[in-house]
Amino acid sequence: MTAQSTNKTVTSGVLYIHSAPRALCPHIEWAVASVLGVRVSLDWTHQPAEPPMWRAELSWRGQAGTAGRITSQLRGWQQLRFEATEDPSEEGEGERYSSTPTLGVYRAATGAHGDIVINEDRLRAALARAHRGESTLEREVEALLGKPWDDELEPFRYAGEGAPVRWLHQVG
Repeated sequence: MTAQSTNKTVTSGVLYIHSAPRALCPHIEWAVASVLGVRVSLDWTHQPAEPPMWRAELSWRGQAGTAGRITSQLRGWQQLRFEATEDPSEEGEGERYSSTPTLGVYRAATGAHGDIVINEDRLRAALARAHRGESTLEREVEALLGKPWDDELEPFRYAGEGAPVRWLHQVG
């Protein structure tokens, strides 16, 4: 008989919805609620960086892996820009996910202070691509650090300063 592993490590994180069409807002709440196991009602505000769009933030506490599960629920939705972060826990490093309609999803492991952690294999692959002339080392490092996502999301992040944040705790 094999024992099933149940992940009970508690951590916290933040979901930043940087821009979403109004019609998508209730669907986002339902998707996040299905991951957290609690009802979610976000405080939506206009997104000044793209006036017809809306933005919201949600701080959460739940099991390790929650940011990845939220990202899986939201990935690929048209016109949705978001980021999901998860603090490091006893299970391991933290995570940061960024998603835009044009670039798709970026994932990075993060250390105790929020810095991106890049493993040796990914660095070696970047060096190999640069050495073969497929790319430049600068472009490879920028991709590993998520710079294209940061460049696209930065105007939306700045527009959200001072926005209300709601805390939710995962049940179970």
